[in-house]
Amino acid sequence: MELSISEEKTKSMLTDVVVELMETKRSVFYDIVLEALEDVSMAHAIAEGKKGEYVSEDEIFSILEAEAK
Repeated sequence: MELSISEEKTKSMLTDVVVELMETKRSVFYDIVLEALEDVSMAHAIAEGKKGEYVSEDEIFSILEAEAK
């Protein structure tokens, strides 16, 4: 015997499950969304940094050392 569910019914059931999980496991979804936003922000920062001029590691450390004093 084979069970068959329509695509529309499957989508509806999955939507219900996801909504229920979001309601009951709110902190888990919060962490997932937060991590995704951090990843997107990091990707934008990397892309923006690639547009700029190359700065050597020595130059960065000399600036940091001057700031620390």
